[in-house]
Amino acid sequence: MYQATARKGVGQYANIHTETLMEEASPHRLIEMLMDGFLARVYAAKGAMQRSDFEQKSLYISKAIGIVGGLIEGLDLEKGGELAENLYSLYQYINNQLLQASRDNDEAILDEVVVSPYVNIPVA
Repeated sequence: MYQATARKGVGQYANIHTETLMEEASPHRLIEMLMDGFLARVYAAKGAMQRSDFEQKSLYISKAIGIVGGLIEGLDLEKGGELAENLYSLYQYINNQLLQASRDNDEAILDEVVVSPYVNIPVA
């Protein structure tokens, strides 16, 4: 009983902490936070696949898809021009790949959606 209450309290604190961070974050930091959350969910889904825990796999993939949906909602296709259109296409592709990975229990597809072609480019 105590552990459940403690977990609930920790969860509430984490939610408040996250909400505060989001309110104070710049748009770039918000995207970074969403991407971090996305990667965590995809890696968790991969681990669930490896354990044959299909319920958890589905939960984590659904959460990853929700995060990508948030990234899509943040796009301004009118003002963002070609960059926004390219990001929209990328996010749609990622969501389609996540659905296929879930359907086929394919870890390789999950690996594909987390690999960045920019890994070796130094940030200025």
